[in-house]
Amino acid sequence: MSITVTDQKTRPGSRPPQLLGSRSRWLAYGIGLLLVIVFFSFATEDWFSIVNYTLIAAIAALSLNVLSGYAGQVSLGITFFMAIGAYTAALLGGTPPTTALDPQGFGLSFLIWLPAAGIVAALAGALIGPVALRLRGFYLAIVTLALVFIGQYVFMNIAPLTGGPQGRSFPPPGFGDLAFNQQNDYFGIALTAGQQYFLLILLVLVLSALFVANVMRSRAGRAFRAVRDHEVGASIMGVNLFEAKMGAFILSSFLAGIAGALLASYTSYVTPDYWSLTLAIQFVAAIIVGGIASVWGSILGAAFVFGLPQVIDYFSLLPTSSNSGGLTSGNLNALIYGALIIVFLLFEPEGVIGLVRRVQALLRKANRSDAEGGEPAEIIDLSPAPASRLDVEDAAPVNGDGE
Repeated sequence: MSITVTDQKTRPGSRPPQLLGSRSRWLAYGIGLLLVIVFFSFATEDWFSIVNYTLIAAIAALSLNVLSGYAGQVSLGITFFMAIGAYTAALLGGTPPTTALDPQGFGLSFLIWLPAAGIVAALAGALIGPVALRLRGFYLAIVTLALVFIGQYVFMNIAPLTGGPQGRSFPPPGFGDLAFNQQNDYFGIALTAGQQYFLLILLVLVLSALFVANVMRSRAGRAFRAVRDHEVGASIMGVNLFEAKMGAFILSSFLAGIAGALLASYTSYVTPDYWSLTLAIQFVAAIIVGGIASVWGSILGAAFVFGLPQVIDYFSLLPTSSNSGGLTSGNLNALIYGALIIVFLLFEPEGVIGLVRRVQALLRKANRSDAEGGEPAEIIDLSPAPASRLDVEDAAPVNGDGE
């Protein structure tokens, strides 16, 4: 009896891993950059309004995906932290009051109030997290839901900060006398308000996405996923559950504060009831539709849940109001993301990004089959070869040998 030892050889179609990614990935990046340049050059202000709002929603969806998608902590309180970021920006960057009834503002640069919005929201998350994260699942969802209602009541009654029920104005970003809410010339190039906001929001989204993607590849990100998949198993492996949950909670709150400040600044005027449960549910819908625990899923989900209804309104596919009880654009918006949640939870739990991955896998399989002509047959040489044969009989004592 013999066992043949065969050398493992490199398959004909295999290639060593590439340091900077595949050619198809760089081609996709190039096409994406080209589309951004074309859009930036030729889009109207109406299209900039739709895209800018969608990009801000993508930042907020990314923040929720950090906590609920990667760390597995169910949260409905994202709008509370967005509101904290928004009112921090309003306090630091708002116009100083001229009367006793005007909301407070210090008139600082957006280079100060934008990062401060995220930092203050993260501090709020650090204060609330130790209490909220003692619970999990349904109970954690109820606690974070309570934050939304408590926040709305508090914001309604802090008139010097929020303007009370009637709301307040929010500062636009800018440099010196140049404000992003009006057309400005930069080195002889005239940029509209939509173009300036587009560049700023896109930059923040790209930096946020890169940061989150790299964190999830790090030891902290692996701890997030371990806690999400099995807390007991993660604890046995040495993961500090409290630190992992708090890290995800603080990072999520920071990004939510940034998104809230950008959203309030872009809309320029917001009332406290804007930060409602309905808005929070829309962000939950965005990460479910786009893909849980995925950076690209957050962006795609925001496009479907926040961008698509605005495109429908832009093309006037349905009436904006109706006294006959028919379907309006507002009702259609709710129906769209409600139906998308049901469809994706039933048929594709990984969301839109899961469909994209399936298509990519099929394309790679087809390309591999075309290049190699199918899977090569494995050939095992069973002929006796002294250099490559292990005789089992020689290794075992027979008839008392070796005793």
